[in-house]
Amino acid sequence: MMAGVFSTPRPVPNRRIPALAGAGVVVLALPIFLVGGFPLAGWALAAALWAAGEALGFWLSRLPTGADNLGASGLVGIAMAFRGIGVMAALLAVTVADKSLGVSAVIVYALAYSLSLSVSLLEYFSGERRA
Repeated sequence: MMAGVFSTPRPVPNRRIPALAGAGVVVLALPIFLVGGFPLAGWALAAALWAAGEALGFWLSRLPTGADNLGASGLVGIAMAFRGIGVMAALLAVTVADKSLGVSAVIVYALAYSLSLSVSLLEYFSGERRA
């Protein structure tokens, strides 16, 4: 591994491509659920959580952040943390109530999130380095 790869600042990657990649996973999971006989409500739950999380992320990305906007920066940080916690809590509650429904929703959401994160990291580390 190259020295300094994690210490070199880069611009924040665009959120559109990772979000579309994750949404693509959710959309491609629908025919699998229909053909495979998996609970369609699990897919719908994962799709709704994905859409709500991305909508919240989009709204938060529009807020001004930085040293000049400490209040908004704090709001963005806390909201982004609770975004993940909220999704996990909802999926856990559903899984406790109905195991097959919850597990199917967890799988779809986890795959969408994993691809979105991977694309985002790829964009970040392939981006232009700042001085």
